[in-house]
Amino acid sequence: GLRAGHVDFAWICGFPYVLHAREFRLVAVPVWRGRQTYQSYLIAGRDSALAGIDDLRGRSFAFSDPLSNSGYLYMRFLLAQRQARSDTFFSRSFFAHSHLNVVEAVADGLADGGAVDGYVWEVLAEVMPVLTARTRVLQRSPEFAFPPLVAGAHVDARVRHRMQLALLSMHDSAEGRAVLKELRLDRLDAGTPRQYDSIADMARIVG
Repeated sequence: GLRAGHVDFAWICGFPYVLHAREFRLVAVPVWRGRQTYQSYLIAGRDSALAGIDDLRGRSFAFSDPLSNSGYLYMRFLLAQRQARSDTFFSRSFFAHSHLNVVEAVADGLADGGAVDGYVWEVLAEVMPVLTARTRVLQRSPEFAFPPLVAGAHVDARVRHRMQLALLSMHDSAEGRAVLKELRLDRLDAGTPRQYDSIADMARIVG
């Protein structure tokens, strides 16, 4: 919708942002726990004896979405470092199509491991602690720039600037603070495309 011009603004993952950088304009980057970054979490069932990615060879695995950095791209990068691919490394892998679904799949034993957005897992740990307690984090990735809020390239620069001013001042109003609190975010800051270079590098490496 955003690329086709049907949507003007969206909160997207860093992976599609770097894939289609010419079609998007960065508007704001969320600040979570004082930083503009988040991590990918490799999770397993609470009672499993798995210790890391190498223990998942020959096991089943849940990805979140093919356009997710934390739920797909980073895991492909880890496998590429081992000269491996998901279709041969795991006995079975599948897309759960949301980070919540990945956590549920691992908690229910439908997958031995899964890749999720660490921000989402941490928020779920607050609002659905019974669910996340049935999983545990095996590995945390390096920090990546937080999923950005972007505008389509078709959006007029003046409109984009007004939206940016509104987003960057959310924490100054009671209504804005209520939304940020619901999202567990501190505020929204201006960012730079260069923050997403590490994600772009991984995308190039995995092809």
